[in-house]
Amino acid sequence: MNQDSTERIVTALSDWIAHAAPGARLPSNRALMARHGASPVTVQKAMRRLAALGLIESRPGVGTFTRAGRTARAADYGWQTAALGTPPARMPVLSSTQRTVAPDAIALHSGYPAPELLPERLVRQALGRAARRNTAVLRSPAAGSPDLQAWFAGELASAAPVGVTPASARDSLIIAGSQSGLSSIFRAVVGVGQPLLIESPTYWGAILAAAQAGVELVPVPAGPEGPDPEAVARAFAESGARGFYAQPSFANPTGAVWPEATRSAVLELVRRNGAFLIEDDWAHDLAIDAAPRPIAAEDEDGHVIYLRSLTKSVSPALRVAAVIARGPARDRILADRAAESMYVSGLLQAAVLDVVTQPAWRTHLRGLREQLRARRDLLLDALREHAPTATVETVPRGGLNLWVRLPDGSDAEQVVRECAARGVVLAPGSEWFPAEPSGAFVRLNYSGEGPERFPEAAGVLGDVLSGS
Repeated sequence: MNQDSTERIVTALSDWIAHAAPGARLPSNRALMARHGASPVTVQKAMRRLAALGLIESRPGVGTFTRAGRTARAADYGWQTAALGTPPARMPVLSSTQRTVAPDAIALHSGYPAPELLPERLVRQALGRAARRNTAVLRSPAAGSPDLQAWFAGELASAAPVGVTPASARDSLIIAGSQSGLSSIFRAVVGVGQPLLIESPTYWGAILAAAQAGVELVPVPAGPEGPDPEAVARAFAESGARGFYAQPSFANPTGAVWPEATRSAVLELVRRNGAFLIEDDWAHDLAIDAAPRPIAAEDEDGHVIYLRSLTKSVSPALRVAAVIARGPARDRILADRAAESMYVSGLLQAAVLDVVTQPAWRTHLRGLREQLRARRDLLLDALREHAPTATVETVPRGGLNLWVRLPDGSDAEQVVRECAARGVVLAPGSEWFPAEPSGAFVRLNYSGEGPERFPEAAGVLGDVLSGS
């Protein structure tokens, strides 16, 4: 336990040091003990580790400071401009959700749940058991572990209506996180320079993957209940697209859930247009007030390519997900993944399968639902009380985020900067739009660490919005 605490303190301080000025003074050992709930011995071990890494220096009787680096000549990388040439697509920079922040900041920008919301004990035990099996030293099949393929297929089949032939284990392709799956689907199924319908707003990672694949995005506006099927029909007719990327359940960032009429209409549209619905079921295990219902469970003809990830519900350290696709589309995606990464670690696959087949997994999910509900409601109440001009148009029934509209005329980027200067880190909503934003938004993650500080964070946002 002390070793875990030491690593946690080293990681937090390393992130802080990376953004601090040379010679900046670190918090006292007493302050670090209070902040991290650690013993004096644990804090001292962390400080010795940082000193060994050359990140800090101690001045007896004065304090501990970040080490002043020697002045280095600025490197000239101008030659790379000519060598690389113009990129095939204007690719976004690193998302704000991936930034590291100071240890004492209130971080509402991340896309991941806090460690205490994860099945830590199950994960550690599963990794230990997996390390003792042959999976620790053998390569995995390109399509993935047959047992894990069967588990993902069985999960989808359990949601299939009576009379619908479910996907088979062979239809499942195990991948290293859903982001890699999106990249392969866009390259293998859509193709460079080809149009792809996409909800707006939508997951920033899908926008990034499409840019890297050279896919031409066709935005379809999506509201609290997803897109208007008539708008989807017009977009198919005008663009000639053969694919539509969407999140029908607990969309990131809006939290939208498609009603039955929209689900049926969009499935019929992709069938009629000979197209694919790329269904991203990222929050399948993060339901709060509604059960997830994959559209893929209603598809028998291979029109739905289904993505489901376990990264956010099991552990971010175990990046394991699955693509379920049928027919030639499945084979093309597998070929792309094999060329990209050959196969997913069998050790990680074995550990994930161990976790999700334990009886305690379902118990964990029930507890997670209640914890997410409590945190969501706590942040909603804090915003209503301390930032009343910030509007949450859709109370999410699942997922990890609130999609917050700022008052008309607000500059979302400026609001984010001012909040960061006061120690509250938000994600600007512009990153979730494939074209121009339709308004000023920020996305707030209610599943991160420190929910007791939600009122403080809402107060900062309220002050910034009121100009005080």
